[in-house]
Amino acid sequence: MIVSLLYKVTRKLLTVPSVLLRRGTAKEAELLVLRHENAVLRRHLAGPVRYEPADRFWFAALSGLIPRRQWREIFPVTPGTLLAWHRRFIAAKWDYTARRDTGRPPTPTTIKKLVLRLARENPTWGHRRIQGELARLGYRVAASTVWEILRAAGIDPAPRRSG
Repeated sequence: MIVSLLYKVTRKLLTVPSVLLRRGTAKEAELLVLRHENAVLRRHLAGPVRYEPADRFWFAALSGLIPRRQWREIFPVTPGTLLAWHRRFIAAKWDYTARRDTGRPPTPTTIKKLVLRLARENPTWGHRRIQGELARLGYRVAASTVWEILRAAGIDPAPRRSG
């Protein structure tokens, strides 16, 4: 989420000069790409070149300032790779996994307390009877939920409960 936001902000900031100075901006962007490529190559003198997420971010952001027909000459990777990096950064914006609520919502504590109170005051009632009484009172709770509440509290089923 933060990387996606930073990516969009960087792209917007880099497009401002391109609107003002169209010809000079492409040349400056090309110089920035070459400088960054040199920095990456200096970092990996001994072994193979590995682009870190920040490098990918920078190249993908600068790709918007340079005409696409010149990408092959300027960038150290293929245009397909640049587009894939760009897609990955933009796709993070539409990834809603952080905001997704999974599973059933928890049972409110008031209902849990009411279930336990009914079970203690009426030792002959089972979980289905307690669920029926809750339904009569206006609380919609499944019988299996009542059973789980009783089991978590350590209360045995109705026939085995001591009265």
